[in-house]
Amino acid sequence: MVEPVDRGQSAAGRDQAVMTGLRIDKLLWYLRLAPTRSAAQALVAAGHLRIDGRRVERSSAIVRNGSLLVMPGPPRVRVLRLVSLPHRRGPPAEAAACYIDMAVEEGDGKAESALLT
Repeated sequence: MVEPVDRGQSAAGRDQAVMTGLRIDKLLWYLRLAPTRSAAQALVAAGHLRIDGRRVERSSAIVRNGSLLVMPGPPRVRVLRLVSLPHRRGPPAEAAACYIDMAVEEGDGKAESALLT
């Protein structure tokens, strides 16, 4: 008898991967911070992204719950704290619920010092 071939991760395997971490390119795409996964990979490869204060140049870098992402944005630099990892690329409201935007207003020294600690 021929056994069936496993053609990918099972649902349990995907859940385990999300609990331990997620690739940064997938995360950016899932959270709608990049329009395509290729665009997310290009952003990471350019070295414009930091995870927990360290510069990242590999799109395979893993992010976890609680990670702090710093990335350039059109109007300003975005500082995001991951609250939970997404399971899919869902609607914008679902994506926004996965992170806290820790934007600081210019001249607010208290908020800036809180980000540095």
